[in-house]
Amino acid sequence: MKRTTAEAAVSVIESGNRVFIHSVAAAPGRLIEAMTARAAELRDVEIVHLHTEGPAPYAAPEMIGSFRVNALFVGANVREAINSGDASYVPVFLSETPQLFRRKILPLDVALIQTSMPDLHGFCSLGVSVDCSRAAVQTARRVIAQVNPNMPRTHGDSMIHVNEIDDFIEVDDPLPEVPRPVLGETEHRIGRYCAELIEDGATLQMGIGAIPDGVLGALTNHKDLGIHTEMFSDGAIDLIEAGVINGKKKRTHPGKVVATFVMGTRRVYDFIDDNPQVAMLDVGYTNDTAVIRRNPRVTAINSAIEVDLTGQVCADSIGTRQYSGVGGQMDFIRGAALSDRGKPIIALPSTTRKGESRIVPYLKQGAGVVSTRAHIHYVVTEHGVADLYGKNLRQRARALIEIAHPDHRPFLEEMAAERFEKWSEAVPA
Repeated sequence: MKRTTAEAAVSVIESGNRVFIHSVAAAPGRLIEAMTARAAELRDVEIVHLHTEGPAPYAAPEMIGSFRVNALFVGANVREAINSGDASYVPVFLSETPQLFRRKILPLDVALIQTSMPDLHGFCSLGVSVDCSRAAVQTARRVIAQVNPNMPRTHGDSMIHVNEIDDFIEVDDPLPEVPRPVLGETEHRIGRYCAELIEDGATLQMGIGAIPDGVLGALTNHKDLGIHTEMFSDGAIDLIEAGVINGKKKRTHPGKVVATFVMGTRRVYDFIDDNPQVAMLDVGYTNDTAVIRRNPRVTAINSAIEVDLTGQVCADSIGTRQYSGVGGQMDFIRGAALSDRGKPIIALPSTTRKGESRIVPYLKQGAGVVSTRAHIHYVVTEHGVADLYGKNLRQRARALIEIAHPDHRPFLEEMAAERFEKWSEAVPA
């Protein structure tokens, strides 16, 4: 591995190359800046990545022609470019993203990554994001690293030897942080309803944000919980330190917190640093339904943008406007359903910030179905729990209307009656 400057490191990028950028809080900002500074001399460089934190200057309108984004997940920094047509989005399960590189469906020329400092044996760590970044490092023709003492050194699949890195730069930059959300009564009520569904000894999957924090805050009296998830954040630490989450009942990686990336404040980055209790593993493994289902009582809690009266879940778009991505929702919804006494849960507020119902008669035109109605078991809002498993369409509509906001129930009842009127006598309630 050769120490160099950011400008020299990215000079190997050529027009027509496909470049991978390390995920989430590991996005190597200095290398991104240096690459983007070469816009005038580059044409048609394809940028591939999952969600990334921090600026994405290569997605700016003035970069058209030099760079084109082909995102595997849509974050705020590329959302405008994708919805304006200046960038593209690939719908793909998070579990399958490593295959895009390993099977040469999207062969990589260059991988831009951020790592921890090398240890005495020459090993760096991918730190907060292993996900598909491990596959990118293993398959890219050239690997360029931003080595940073602020990157935690994590255990599991995150290790990369200096011999696998072609060029590197040294920085001392803080990682992007996401502060913990302020919870309102809606999030607390959703959290309590979800907590009532979670059994002692369950294996949890949940993400970052107000609803996951609401759930975790309601679990203080539970026992012997475990974590096997795609990501976790600060909200889980208190329960781990209190012994509520101990992984004793897990069948795979007992006693360990399993994840593929981490996002939050410095507290969670410090928590995972050189912590053998945390295993950061390849997303092709963590999100494999065959792996997920081995654990007992897997309880997967995911959110949605809207749910229709039959149980179809849109979680990645607002109509035709791309908001996020397929991600790992389907991986864990299905894995939980297959687990012994597992519970797949979709949890969401009953209304948007504008007061519109998120329980809807029909998904918006152009909306993407991330999880099908056949996969959905539980839907939770601040108004209760709808158990849809084994229910027919008419019964589902009734259950979902009962957890919709009261202001919207009359309209939903009217729409359901119109849709299912022909079945009123033939199908029992």
